[in-house]
Amino acid sequence: MKRLTPLATRILQVLALIAVWWAGDALVQRTGLPVPGGVVGLFAVLALLLSGWLPLARIDRGAKWLLADMLVFFIPAVVAIVRYQDLLKTEGVKLMVVIVLGNACVMLVTALTVEWVAGRRRGMGGEGSAS
Repeated sequence: MKRLTPLATRILQVLALIAVWWAGDALVQRTGLPVPGGVVGLFAVLALLLSGWLPLARIDRGAKWLLADMLVFFIPAVVAIVRYQDLLKTEGVKLMVVIVLGNACVMLVTALTVEWVAGRRRGMGGEGSAS
């Protein structure tokens, strides 16, 4: 059997990650869960990785490519800022507070998750040093 080129591998891995996101989104729409489908997909990928059902090598290249080019995904947000300047003038401070607090929460949860996973890898029963 012929091996895939690195580009084909990357494309298939990105498509697999998109499929997990779509599945998470479909689950949220069907069940009415109060979280975004992407978050459900993220936890699904995490569970698959931790259980060993999904080897990291199966999504590694695609995930690295998505992370490397993440800035491109923010272009629509920049266009929205230009289009809604009046809203920013009246609600800009509130929006900035929400953005800063939201990012702080994301960073905190990410750090705690990394510590938890690292603790499990070290065989500490899932308790990281962040407790």
